[in-house]
Amino acid sequence: MAENYTDPSGNTEAFRAFANPDAPAETASRTNLIVGAAVVAAVLIALATWLAFG
Repeated sequence: MAENYTDPSGNTEAFRAFANPDAPAETASRTNLIVGAAVVAAVLIALATWLAFG
């Protein structure tokens, strides 16, 4: 056996690709990105309001 052989059961993602090669790759959800951007926007608006009227 070659020294650079990597066992597909070594990590979950590689094993899933090995066990089910026809399955499409999972895509990351953009919901977390949208929620994070909304939180950052709200904080920036609150900061700007506090600086303007504070």
